[in-house]
Amino acid sequence: MKKFLLGAFSLATIAGCTSNIDYSMPFFSSLPQGVTLVEEVDAVAGKATIPYSKYTLDNGLTVILTPDHSDPLVHVDVTYHVGSAREAIGKSGFAHFFEHMMFQGSEHVGDQEHFRLITEAGGSLNGTTNRDRTNYFETVPANQLEKMLWLESDRMGFLLDAVSQRKFEIQRDTVKNERAQNYDNRPYGLMWERMGEAMYEEGHPYSWQTIGYVEDLDRVDVNDLKAFFLRWYGPNNAVLTIGGDIDVKQTLAWVDKYFGSIPVGPAVESAAKQPAQLKQDKYITLEDNIQQPMVLIGWPTQYKGHEDEMALNALASALGSGANSLLYQQLVKTQKAVDAGAFQDCAELSCNFYVYAMAPSGSKGQLQPLYEEVMQVLEQFESQGISKSRLDQINGMAEADAVFALQSVKGKVSQLAANETFYGQPDRLQSQLANIRMVTPESVMAAYKQYVNGHHNVTLSVVPKGKLDFAVVPASFITPERQLPDYQKVTESDLSYRRASDDFDRTVMPKVAEPVKAQMPALYRVYFDNGVELLGTVTNETPTMQMDIRFPAGERYVPEGKEGLANLTAAMLQEGTVDSTLEELQARLDSMGSQMSINAGNYTTTISVSSLEKFLPQTLAIVEDVLSNPRFNQADFDRLKKQMLEGLVYQHQKPNWLASQATRQVLFGGSIYQRASDGTEASIQSLTLDDVKQFYQKQYTPEGTQVVAVGDMREKALTEQLSFVNDWHGEPAPMIRAESIQPLKGQTIYLVDKPGAPQSIVRMVRQGLPFDATGEVFLTQLANFNLAGNFNSRLNQNLREDKGYTYGASGYFASNREVGALVFSAQVRADATVASIEEMQKELTHFSESGMTAQEMAFLRLAVGQQDALKYETPSQKTQLLGSILSYSLDDDYLQQRNNIVESVDKTVLNALAAKWFNPSDYQIIVVGDANRLKPQLESLQIPIKELEIVR
Repeated sequence: MKKFLLGAFSLATIAGCTSNIDYSMPFFSSLPQGVTLVEEVDAVAGKATIPYSKYTLDNGLTVILTPDHSDPLVHVDVTYHVGSAREAIGKSGFAHFFEHMMFQGSEHVGDQEHFRLITEAGGSLNGTTNRDRTNYFETVPANQLEKMLWLESDRMGFLLDAVSQRKFEIQRDTVKNERAQNYDNRPYGLMWERMGEAMYEEGHPYSWQTIGYVEDLDRVDVNDLKAFFLRWYGPNNAVLTIGGDIDVKQTLAWVDKYFGSIPVGPAVESAAKQPAQLKQDKYITLEDNIQQPMVLIGWPTQYKGHEDEMALNALASALGSGANSLLYQQLVKTQKAVDAGAFQDCAELSCNFYVYAMAPSGSKGQLQPLYEEVMQVLEQFESQGISKSRLDQINGMAEADAVFALQSVKGKVSQLAANETFYGQPDRLQSQLANIRMVTPESVMAAYKQYVNGHHNVTLSVVPKGKLDFAVVPASFITPERQLPDYQKVTESDLSYRRASDDFDRTVMPKVAEPVKAQMPALYRVYFDNGVELLGTVTNETPTMQMDIRFPAGERYVPEGKEGLANLTAAMLQEGTVDSTLEELQARLDSMGSQMSINAGNYTTTISVSSLEKFLPQTLAIVEDVLSNPRFNQADFDRLKKQMLEGLVYQHQKPNWLASQATRQVLFGGSIYQRASDGTEASIQSLTLDDVKQFYQKQYTPEGTQVVAVGDMREKALTEQLSFVNDWHGEPAPMIRAESIQPLKGQTIYLVDKPGAPQSIVRMVRQGLPFDATGEVFLTQLANFNLAGNFNSRLNQNLREDKGYTYGASGYFASNREVGALVFSAQVRADATVASIEEMQKELTHFSESGMTAQEMAFLRLAVGQQDALKYETPSQKTQLLGSILSYSLDDDYLQQRNNIVESVDKTVLNALAAKWFNPSDYQIIVVGDANRLKPQLESLQIPIKELEIVR
């Protein structure tokens, strides 16, 4: 129920217009002066809603509070209504660039202190930018809330005096590295930039990507960035949303204290809606370092919130979402495409409708025939439309998604913040569901005819380099040279600063309240007579169930030469049963809003199930059918095998896959542990349907199977639902045999060629130990925390913040039941490859010889010791926690045991482990990049170089 309230005496009272006044409101408000209550919304029984209260400050800041006392944590989100669409022509990327600058310290918060303070508090943080908004958020234990408000208010009101040209230049390098990593050096990474340039006229706010153009970033200086802040980062252009274990009265007092004095910024008007306008069809071509060509077709539609949005979303689902979609049935299942789908990309000013299809690699990659097939699918839709039953399935998924979205405080806060920013209405779940239910087959067809059929579009062909003849047709549009206005330099005198005046000392960081106590959820165990073990916990925050059924059927159990068999078996199980087709099963799941997936890992294959509690019996009936009566059809097998081979081609194009496989080969070469879990071309080619059937018979067995269950159902009721598990019988799975690993001698640089790569992946790797929860592996992870285990670590600060070589550098201990590895890694500018290796060596040398400082040890104890409040919140987090307990036979209180270690371990113990494990001379060096360019440079390191051939 929504209540609109007046925070102060108004003329409406005098005039006697009392129909909208809630007389439960005290005549004299108890709110802090300058804070006005706008509305309150209570939870509605039986409906997916988010209770909240909404306020405004005199300076225009909107504040939304949503208490949730189920876990001792809070989530704080500050959303500014500015994204790349607010940028001036020729200054693209500013909104995202400024997101980086907001983490560089403010007047009362030192350089890099924002990350350090939140990490130290046991929290997590980040910021994101899109076309229409920028948000900053952190999740922390509830006792840290006041400190978070101090931090966020300081960078809202006191940032510019701490912004320097030096910080500007470092973050400019970081953004360039981010662009290179996520766009220029990624397969298909530039397709949306090309599509945006063709879809919109030059100068349209969406004609450039949020990351921006490098030439624009190179043109400007720090004063341009300051001017951007002063224009858009006022409190009147922001929404502060706080959720979790909060006291509303105290929280409002803190909000008023820290934010209330920040002066109002320039007025911000709503931007006009600007859907794309195409006067003709456009054909564009992108040559890329890929092997599987792709066609992407886009049509302009409307804007986010338009009355046709839901009908267009339903159209996208009918065409390209799931096994029952037309594109899947006509293109993927018939093996004419590796992948195909449809979706609507919707933003504040404009939306576009897209259909795509990926062609196979090799000679079958011609896009013209595939394009014609896509057009035939659209014609098929025009002739048959969408059925009422399919709409019911879409509605079922939408309603379930609305409930599952309420499982985390972060999820609720993010919804409230976005909806307030764009609609002025924080909670829109029920209105959105109502709009979905209003969609009819007729409205979907009307949307198709109004926006897609016969309307101008942009067709993008992504083809391998040198294969322009693979495009749908020769390009009719090439992005013209940008027409940029003359650059007008911004001087310091052009900037009009706004300064807050406080009655307290902002240099004093707020003290933290008493530490919160995270409670390990109460667990129950059930041991079935057939060997199945169940570990569960009850949570009733949402009427949902999440369950994992884990079989001893991972890739580790696959015979040599049959790599990929576990994955193929898992895929085959999802292709229907003896009595029901895949399409029939998917329709039943969709109508309930349930989801089921089967995925093979290293040691286990897992059936993951999520369901509304009321539909769990029907969902588990489908699981039972899938598990007990697999179809195992030869035609399905042949198709999935080809899809897996194409999946290898796709994965092997990625630099990170090459680096990971190189790590396995270098450290575990000649053993079973060097195998890639997705297999090789040769191993998958050798697989037969009989291999799948035999693997299923041997490995999908109750002995060793583990079930994890989290949700709104008690032990007895759930055990009854799992009666089919109790009635299941089978022989124990074959045991796996460990292999010995030969220790590596000397040091070598292993060079993996990625021709033309603008970046290099640099890794330093060495053999480690198998997993342990509280022993040497855990202690070594603690020792690494300050070296390379968090944002403020020495390695990341050096390579990212000081040198500007990379978007991020890290180190970690990767381990399983049998083996382990230590990995230090960074994706760096190609011209900084050698320098990056040298800096990594220096950091490891210094840390292994001198260990951590007393200050770093204190930071470690605080940061790691306070993280538990964030570990038990959502069902998925609980499921992961319980899964770890079962996988490694851990004590139920192993996290508490770890905390006790963190509190008591002596610095000398960790420093001794640093000396043992972090000596750089014990590490092999892996470089993935342009070999012709890098090899002469790497020779200067005077370390033997070997060009490594990756096993594919």
